[in-house]
Amino acid sequence: MLRATLRSLLARKLRLLLSALAVVLGVMFVSGAFVLTDTLGRSFDSVFADAYAETDVEVSAKPKIATSELEGEQVATTFPAATLDRVRAVPGVEQATGLAAADGARVIGRNGKVLVSFGPPQLGSNWTGESDLVQLREGRGPTADDEIVVNVTVAEAAKLAVGDRVGVLTLEPKREFTVVGIFGYSGGRDSLGGVQEVGFTERAAQQLMLGETGVYSTISVRAAKGVDPAKLRDDVAAALGDGYVVKTGEQLSKDAASGLKEGLGFFNKILLGFAGVALFVGIFLILNTFSIIIAQRTRELALMRAMGASRRQMIGSVLLEAVAIGLVASVLGLGAGIGVGALLAFVFGQMAGGLTLAGLGVPPTAVVSAFVVGLLVTVVAAVLPALRASRIPPIAAMQEVATPDRPLTRITVAGAVVGAVGGTLLALGLSDNAGDNTLWTILGGVLISFIGVALLTPMISRPVVSLLGRLFAWSVPGKLGRLNSGRNPRRTAITAAALMVGIALVTGVSVIITSAKSSLTALAEDTIQAELVIAGNQTGPRPPSFDPAVLDRAAAVPGVKAVAGLYGDVAMVGGQRTYVSATSNVPALRDIFKATPTAGSIDALGPNQLMVDAGTAKEHNLSVGSTVPVQLSRGDPQTYTVTGIYAETDLFGGFVLPAGAAANFAVPMPTQAYLQLTPGTSVDRVLPQVEALLADSPEVSVADRAAFIEQQTGMFDQLLMMIQVLLALAILIAVLGIINTLALSVLERTRELGLLRAIGLRRGQTMRMVTVESVVISVFGALLGVVVGTGLGAAVVQALSEDGIGDVVLPWSQMGLYVGLAAVIGVVAAVLPAIRAARINVLGAIAHD
Repeated sequence: MLRATLRSLLARKLRLLLSALAVVLGVMFVSGAFVLTDTLGRSFDSVFADAYAETDVEVSAKPKIATSELEGEQVATTFPAATLDRVRAVPGVEQATGLAAADGARVIGRNGKVLVSFGPPQLGSNWTGESDLVQLREGRGPTADDEIVVNVTVAEAAKLAVGDRVGVLTLEPKREFTVVGIFGYSGGRDSLGGVQEVGFTERAAQQLMLGETGVYSTISVRAAKGVDPAKLRDDVAAALGDGYVVKTGEQLSKDAASGLKEGLGFFNKILLGFAGVALFVGIFLILNTFSIIIAQRTRELALMRAMGASRRQMIGSVLLEAVAIGLVASVLGLGAGIGVGALLAFVFGQMAGGLTLAGLGVPPTAVVSAFVVGLLVTVVAAVLPALRASRIPPIAAMQEVATPDRPLTRITVAGAVVGAVGGTLLALGLSDNAGDNTLWTILGGVLISFIGVALLTPMISRPVVSLLGRLFAWSVPGKLGRLNSGRNPRRTAITAAALMVGIALVTGVSVIITSAKSSLTALAEDTIQAELVIAGNQTGPRPPSFDPAVLDRAAAVPGVKAVAGLYGDVAMVGGQRTYVSATSNVPALRDIFKATPTAGSIDALGPNQLMVDAGTAKEHNLSVGSTVPVQLSRGDPQTYTVTGIYAETDLFGGFVLPAGAAANFAVPMPTQAYLQLTPGTSVDRVLPQVEALLADSPEVSVADRAAFIEQQTGMFDQLLMMIQVLLALAILIAVLGIINTLALSVLERTRELGLLRAIGLRRGQTMRMVTVESVVISVFGALLGVVVGTGLGAAVVQALSEDGIGDVVLPWSQMGLYVGLAAVIGVVAAVLPAIRAARINVLGAIAHD
């Protein structure tokens, strides 16, 4: 039996190639994700090990508000320069250097735009001279407060040379500096992990990066020879007391790397999620392949049964074939995954500003997951065909037609039950009744719903496919293709279901994103009572900001009625972490967002007063007159009194502080401003004048309300494009499924095709017949996906109705594009099977058994 199975496998190696490719692609995605995160993780380990190589112990103050890597950059808490003397006095300290360093030194390039950083910080610090790590490539260190040095990454990106004047944005508005030096790092590196670094004089760094002179953010300590860093850490901590965080360089390196690895882990889960979708689609392909092969081998398998093969042996024979395919696909997928992981790591490194990658490594998780996933998916997909093979009676060996069409009653009932279970899980998850398991309940509901729809598909495939086929029934090849596509509902359904999954997910996401974008646009147009808005696109942890002086200058522009600047930060309010805002003009902000008071007054705010929306006030048990402690990113805790409570809107809410509080925000400059114009004033007349005021604030621009709304909702389009790219793999596997089904179908109908050719069907007509069959199946799968995806998307939108996403908006153009794309996919998928069918030898095909 083993020899017979291996001979059968080798005899059909080309037929099984496409189904193996589905597993290869899925495994490639899985193993590639692990290779990518492992390579980047070790790269960051190396970067931080180098960054702290000259630091035995580091001293910093405890942060006012702890921030993780996923939430943004940690705002440094400053401490007085006298602390440096206390550290130097600790026995065992050879050298202690005070550092005034923080993220947020944004260099303006020659094109007038701020250098963008997608992830790595834009570090500004005091220049402490050359060392074993930092090496000047050109020029000298800064000696005057209007001089800076930059690393090579900044110099190349901004096209700077020694002697150039350049603008830099910090905690203060744009200031001009002279570049007096360009530095790099040991080993010929231009940056450490893509960090853009600017070095100031100590006084300038303290003022611009920390907000005041005479303070430091950290102290770097070198231990005397023979002194254990861990012991020195404990001694320094004991000398400084509470309020300081003292760590060894090794601890700092591990902590920094683990923070970034947390973000990489999140990214890894996203990639694995899309890999799961691809493998789920691959199951349909493998199931269909084995089903067709079993149908083709009915007489062969029946003879085996007649010769004494047991049902268990029949099942084992089919599963052995599946294991062989799974092993080969896993090996190939692992190899492809290593290549893809290396390529993605290289792309990531370039995007991060030239991250020096560690040597490519293959973690055990990549190898184990490749074989577990590859084997599991293939074997699971082969179980049903294996059971079907075991049920073939020996008498089938004497039958001419061994694959009679079976009734669809059982599969339809099963589909209805499974679909109902999936719908119930979806309803539980979307209605927020699944407790802490909401996400898994929704994902499980989607998965089971897809299985239910796939089981129901054979019932609806015959009438729908027949209807679609009538579009091509004007010719003989078209009629034959229509009949062929509907002759085996199960096969057509499984093939179409593979494409349905990918199209349904893309359509569902499109419905959700289109509805959200439309709802937010409508809300913004109805709520924001401002004709002009100053804002920018956030590309990193820091929001774009501008000079506060612009607010007063804009208010003085003829035709401007009122200007409300908006600041934002994360704070601890009453011991709870929350988002707070501050405004330069309370009455204008109230009018712009149509805020209405429910208690107290929201007309003005004093130095230690705040207003809050009704929902947040209830959550924090606050009323007018209540006092609440507020800890901002900088400064000491302050007690604020609630003087007004307003009705929350869908676009504005939370705690609102006076403009003076923004001095202690992480970004102490406005991030947005709303301008109301006097009635009858033309937007086109005022906009250029306000635009001129932003010449030194290149991170932001001014736009009318419609353009601002389009700018803010543009992220939805980017998100949709990213999801479409990632789901393209699942659709590619579905295309392989169509090719595989057609190729096996051509083999199965060899004699029939020979007879058709013998009675006059030309080669071109044969190719058109196969192409029509392919197009009909593809369009059927796309239509099914569009319908299912629309239902899923609409359900999610309805569940989000309380979050401001109201009406369901269908992206008709995108849905039409998906169906049109499916027709093109059908044509492409039919090329090889159609050519093979056209080349069939007529006499040999007639004699084929």
